[in-house]
Amino acid sequence: MSSTHRPPILNPRIVPVLGRDEHLPPVAAERLTAQALRQRFAAPPDWQPEKLGDGRLFEGRERKTAAVLVPLVERDDGITVLLTQRTAHLRDHAGQISFPGGRAEVGDIDAAATALREAEEEVGLARGLVEVIGKLPEYLTVTHYAVTPVVGLVRPAFELALDADEVSEAFEVPLQFLMSPVHHQRHGVDMLGVRREFLAMPWPRPDGQGEYFIWGATAAMLRNFYRFLSA
Repeated sequence: MSSTHRPPILNPRIVPVLGRDEHLPPVAAERLTAQALRQRFAAPPDWQPEKLGDGRLFEGRERKTAAVLVPLVERDDGITVLLTQRTAHLRDHAGQISFPGGRAEVGDIDAAATALREAEEEVGLARGLVEVIGKLPEYLTVTHYAVTPVVGLVRPAFELALDADEVSEAFEVPLQFLMSPVHHQRHGVDMLGVRREFLAMPWPRPDGQGEYFIWGATAAMLRNFYRFLSA
């Protein structure tokens, strides 16, 4: 079957859960402090990312260079990860949970510049509040975006201003939750003869009304972050 006809997953929540990774240890709390994270990126271990891309690509798409910011907010009770929910009308990854970020533009000197600019445009996160401490391996999405995750520590004294055309909501999840594989679900299903598998890390909404379903490329990048921190 041509990758042009790769069946999309329209509702990932109903895709069967194959298992959870409770057999893997969580990242130790002492590795999740701001100073420990700075040190880890300054002297990275020998490690290998687990996920390098979505797999089969849609045909007829130009490869696009992009970057996302992995914003680690330094809260008093521990570091959180700032995530966004994309609006439902976008062409690519509509309605999905994502990091703020997007396509590189002329004038961006590197991936960090792209990530900081996009975060400022999408959610109003002032770049002066972000301390870039490193990056994770490039990730290739099914829509041909070659995405570099740029990791930054964020001072919590910020006020967000969401671009309503691209972002419907912004929220924070404790880094400790995301770095605990007991919360990592493996989903899989056969669709029209094509095997589809992905990771998900559902996070309960504070109001008790359902959950934020973190899956796909965002969950894969977080899984790579887990491998980096646990190596």
